[in-house]
Amino acid sequence: MPAPSSCLSCAQDEDTNRRPENWIAFDDNWRVSHAIGAAVAGWLVLVPRRHVVTIADLTDEEAAALGTWQIRLSRALHTVTGCAKTYVSQFAERAGFEHVHFHVVPRADGLPHHFQGPRVFRLLGKPDQPPVTPAEVSRISAALHSYLHSQPPPATS
Repeated sequence: MPAPSSCLSCAQDEDTNRRPENWIAFDDNWRVSHAIGAAVAGWLVLVPRRHVVTIADLTDEEAAALGTWQIRLSRALHTVTGCAKTYVSQFAERAGFEHVHFHVVPRADGLPHHFQGPRVFRLLGKPDQPPVTPAEVSRISAALHSYLHSQPPPATS
């Protein structure tokens, strides 16, 4: 399926001015970005590098790498942010964000109950929850980039 011109994920992938927060880590099939408008430092988005709108349309190669990426990102977030656990979710329903993408969200030990589980999305793109500052996004993105590049991907059999 060709990418529509309104696809933000595809536009970021094609952007020659690669902002570090949009290219924390990548390979031929996947790219890791910091979420836009997140009130949680380290809220990551794992995005296929080609336009895909349903998980069923991932290639075997993309699918095989997906779990490895999710584990690597969870490990990186535990090390860099000290989070208690990570949440992983995928919906791709919001207008302009139909491109398949996986949210990998660090859940701090003291996160209030009303933000835990799927309610963590109350901390993304909401005017009553100020987003992480650009300086903090840059700092956490750089730390995650450094960690991910110092750790080899897990071995697969």
